[in-house]
Amino acid sequence: MADADGPRWSHVGLNCADQKATEEFYTRYFGFSRARVVDLGEARIVFLRKGDAYLELFAAAEGPARPAHDDGPQAPGRIRHLAFQTGSVDAFLADLGDAAEVTLGPLDFDDFICGWRTVWLRDPDGVIVEVSQGYEDDRSHDKDGV
Repeated sequence: MADADGPRWSHVGLNCADQKATEEFYTRYFGFSRARVVDLGEARIVFLRKGDAYLELFAAAEGPARPAHDDGPQAPGRIRHLAFQTGSVDAFLADLGDAAEVTLGPLDFDDFICGWRTVWLRDPDGVIVEVSQGYEDDRSHDKDGV
């Protein structure tokens, strides 16, 4: 029987050149923690969790993909970027220090939302990660919003 509310978010699977480096990046800077390791004999899958969000880390079977730039690849069928919210983009970047490989920004989007600021950076495997502060939904799109 299907859920009454429909499917719910589960996880994002990431191919990793070095699972340990990727796990350290997301646990140290994004607050994830190890939730499970599935031993497949010669390989393993590492699940990281933060709240209801999971990352599933696989050892990559091939070499790296074409490097992504700016806010991520624009080709259909490729994830553009992962996105996270923080209280301060500048403080987050200071915490990352030399680990921050910024691909775009930080940029201010005050013309759209006062206080919205975003930076994009690369994780250890080249996945673009967006980190924003100040984003708010546009409530005028609510069914009851006027």
